[in-house]
Amino acid sequence: MSAPIPTAGAAASAATARRSAAAFAARAAVAVADTHLRDALANATDRLATGRANQLAALPDPTALRAEARAIRLKTLAALDRYLDQFVAAATRAGATVHHAATAAEATQIVARLARASGAGLVTKSKSMVSEEVGLNEALESAGVRVVETDLGEFIVQLAGDHPSHIIVPVVHRTRHEVADLFRRTLGAKDEEVADIASMTALARRVLRREFLEADVGISGANFLVADTGTVCLVTNEGNGRMCTSVPRVHIVLAGIERVVPTLEDLGLLLQLLARSATGQALTCYTSLLTGPRRQHPDGTEPDGPDQMHVVLVDNGRRQILASEVAEILACIRCGACLNHCPVYRAIGGHAYGSVYPGPIGSVFTPAQSGLAHASALPHASSLCGACREVCPVGIEIPTLLLRLRARVESRRAAPPWLRAGIAAFGATASRPLLYRLAGRAMRWWSRLVARNGWIGWLPGPLGGWTATRDFPAPAPRTFSERWRERRRPQ
Repeated sequence: MSAPIPTAGAAASAATARRSAAAFAARAAVAVADTHLRDALANATDRLATGRANQLAALPDPTALRAEARAIRLKTLAALDRYLDQFVAAATRAGATVHHAATAAEATQIVARLARASGAGLVTKSKSMVSEEVGLNEALESAGVRVVETDLGEFIVQLAGDHPSHIIVPVVHRTRHEVADLFRRTLGAKDEEVADIASMTALARRVLRREFLEADVGISGANFLVADTGTVCLVTNEGNGRMCTSVPRVHIVLAGIERVVPTLEDLGLLLQLLARSATGQALTCYTSLLTGPRRQHPDGTEPDGPDQMHVVLVDNGRRQILASEVAEILACIRCGACLNHCPVYRAIGGHAYGSVYPGPIGSVFTPAQSGLAHASALPHASSLCGACREVCPVGIEIPTLLLRLRARVESRRAAPPWLRAGIAAFGATASRPLLYRLAGRAMRWWSRLVARNGWIGWLPGPLGGWTATRDFPAPAPRTFSERWRERRRPQ
């Protein structure tokens, strides 16, 4: 059967996908050539990966714990609306106001409206990937509200006019010397204030202290939303999260709808895996459970906490993903372990992905959310080695999800002509046993001419992209079928 002729819309989508793929290839080429970046990535990801392995090994049965965590996340996704309704009811009883945002634009409009209603001229923000996703900072600045990132990594990124390169470690791509120069340019830092990491941290603390005390509104993300209590769980390694959620008069939480978990018991189990997988800690320094604004007590008003607490539940394509063949990606708890173990991420870093969510998780989530036409290269930005699946604390089948996205028509159209022709030729050869055997013999004959010690150092044409940075394994001298026939031959 002949392939259907693409419509004009399909042709335009394919052209967009090819431009997206070309842009990714260009960014990746620049990143691979940056030896400083590769060294920084290797140092950081090696440290995080080692910490994760050590902490998980200290658990009595980490495999069983991960299986239970996976069951919790998949059970929640299977009845997501029910658990969201339960969370909304419980949070409302606790005094919070819950808002629903179907799109990124709606989310930023809700937050901007709340900020204006409070008369806010300054907003302090704790780390939030969803706020990056919806473009919250830009929207608030356009509305005349000054926004200050208070997570140290995010603060550095904001000063540099940059964006995060890692889900957990936003400035994994920058050295302390670069940060010192940045503080001199933007904060007027003296040499003694940037002499070492401790001095730079102290400087940032002094600068941010003023912002914490003057902010009218604090904004945070949410690691988890507990359905049965209406509790927001916020996990940080810096005290900035609590300063953003307790000092300002108004606290706004921005959370994806998939962040909900059924019970506090479920939360306790997931927290055991989150910190270990993310930063190699048994428990993150600050684990805050926030249930509504401060309350009126018979003996007086609760002294700490905001007057108002608003929770903005963001869809922004998540229900679309939930109805797709890659729904499992919503089980992610944003630990970043898959990034730390991915050979592609470790080679190119986060910026090359052109996405708020880099690495294996972003290679599935971003195209599923925004469409393959705008992120066609990302499902192919993987060696399918399976390291991401092996370290995922909730066992997401990321390689399988990537293959499902690769199989979509939009993804195939985005492939360069040489790759499409090569795959077609392989398909035609592999489906004809005689032709396949002849091709195998020809390949083995050629490899004997060029291979050295079992490795091929040069491949022709586009395949040279592989051997430009690593050798290719030579085919075995004899095929499995040949060896099997010899083994079965009567002696």
